[in-house]
Amino acid sequence: MTPEMFDKTPEWVISGFPGLEAHGGYSFCGLAILVLLEHEGLCDLKSLLRWATNRQMKYEGGFQGRTNKLVDGCYSFWQGGAFPLLHMALSKQDSVSENPVSCSKWMFNQGALQEYILACCQYHSGGLIDKPGKSTDYYHTMYCLSGLSVAQHFTSGHHESDHIIGHKDNELKLTHPVFNICVDKALQASQYFRNCPSGDQSMFTD
Repeated sequence: MTPEMFDKTPEWVISGFPGLEAHGGYSFCGLAILVLLEHEGLCDLKSLLRWATNRQMKYEGGFQGRTNKLVDGCYSFWQGGAFPLLHMALSKQDSVSENPVSCSKWMFNQGALQEYILACCQYHSGGLIDKPGKSTDYYHTMYCLSGLSVAQHFTSGHHESDHIIGHKDNELKLTHPVFNICVDKALQASQYFRNCPSGDQSMFTD
């Protein structure tokens, strides 16, 4: 694995294929893989951070998935969820950085994203949507909720803070930044596999 495998877009971010336009979904997945492999340094983190912050639209408050596209509720997670990963990766560089990352908030407008999801993405008969005028589906419901969780909760090392827009009932549980499931479930899964003997296939045969 080499740096040349990444950042192959005109915007120096991650796309589905070398030379194509940068894409929020591919960028999140690529970054998450590098975090799992502990090779975040193979990605140009500052370029990705700059690109991702510019995908949050000032008027709507939500994220677009690609440059010059409309805001889409699902990118609340695909773009918003990249910020905890970027925060973690950049935190490792604090010792040599002149601009250490914040200890209280992510590097995007968390309040504006919550307002977009709550005001524009809730469907009258339930579920969440891409944008006003669209119909609800499970995909956008899931990723709008995941993005809302990211926007509500900040956690980095021993630092934690919540920023809940509106009524307290709007608060969601914290989602794991890599696996996008509740943190307690991610810890349970991790513990299960840590206790499994090598080559144990029981989870596939029960």
